[in-house]
Amino acid sequence: MNPTLKLTGLTLRVRDLEAQRAFYRDLLGLEELGQEENQVQLTPAGRGFTLSLLHDPAAPLRPQPSLGLYHFALLLPERRALAAVFRRLLEARYPYLQGASDHGVSEALYLADPEGNGIELYRDRPRLEWPWNGDRIEMRSERLDVESLLAQAAQSAPLDPQTLFGHLHLHVANLDEAERFFTGLGLVVTQRDYPGARFLAADGYHHHIGINLWARGRTAPPESTGLLGYRLALQGHKPQTLHDPNATPVEVWPL
Repeated sequence: MNPTLKLTGLTLRVRDLEAQRAFYRDLLGLEELGQEENQVQLTPAGRGFTLSLLHDPAAPLRPQPSLGLYHFALLLPERRALAAVFRRLLEARYPYLQGASDHGVSEALYLADPEGNGIELYRDRPRLEWPWNGDRIEMRSERLDVESLLAQAAQSAPLDPQTLFGHLHLHVANLDEAERFFTGLGLVVTQRDYPGARFLAADGYHHHIGINLWARGRTAPPESTGLLGYRLALQGHKPQTLHDPNATPVEVWPL
């Protein structure tokens, strides 16, 4: 199936560029494409997405939680690849691991970067195994069997070269407003019975976008660290910049 939507990149404002570079480049294994003035570009070897780090040493740290980024999710191509990077984080004794869940559709690890930006590393189960109720997905949050996962990889490794930007999950102030914005881009709701959250996707995926009320409307100070913008490629759309319900710029490009 030819996709109609791809998540292609995001930009984070960071306060300590070297600490963030050490995490994303040296630990996770993203390649550095280059630096222009105060901005560094990183990507997996397969060029599946671009992560931009905009350096502002005076930026206040964004409080957690607050409107904006909940997490961005990196999709590994197979279970073994997820296990290998998990083992790498454990061997490095990375201090900001936050949890692990079995969502039925996927297996996921949760962590934060050194400045608190949420990250999910996950692998999808085959689509025929996804739990559905009619046209609604039934994602759940259950304990992940981490022993079984780690058994898939005897050696640690950085992110697989074919890692993709799988989905983006946002704290928003109003679920209905956020739903209207993303359905206006052609996504459809795939789950709306998860407490305080909704999930939307294109192409029959479980979700490309998650939205939730868990920040309870809390806002970050101006010019804080965190999400500055993200990029989508959409079939049939012309290049444009929109603003999501958090006023975050969204670059849209034709697919």
